[in-house]
Amino acid sequence: MSQQQLSAKKQQDLQVQYSNYKDTLQAIAQKIGDVEQETEEHKLVLETLAPLPGDRKCFRMINGVLVERTVSDVLPALQTNANNLKEVLENLVKQYRSKQEEMDKWKKKNNVQVVQQ
Repeated sequence: MSQQQLSAKKQQDLQVQYSNYKDTLQAIAQKIGDVEQETEEHKLVLETLAPLPGDRKCFRMINGVLVERTVSDVLPALQTNANNLKEVLENLVKQYRSKQEEMDKWKKKNNVQVVQQ
């Protein structure tokens, strides 16, 4: 192979790696958005149910089935779910930052400069 062919191959490989990084970051960002939305929904429901009496009837969707429960039955489960979503969100943000740092180091190591068109 000539020097020009090697250079073109290396450039193509770098482009593929860069695209992989961007796709991964975009996928993580999408998950973060989904979890943030679900967290907000849980927050709204918790705020709505909190002032209500514990024996008041409410309905909850479980695996696609609407079931009747009381507020006192539903609140602890919702709070647990909200706490779990918060943890998932924190982990996704850490994962995003880590991947972003990895990409930045890779760009520096390979002297990659992104040109916006």
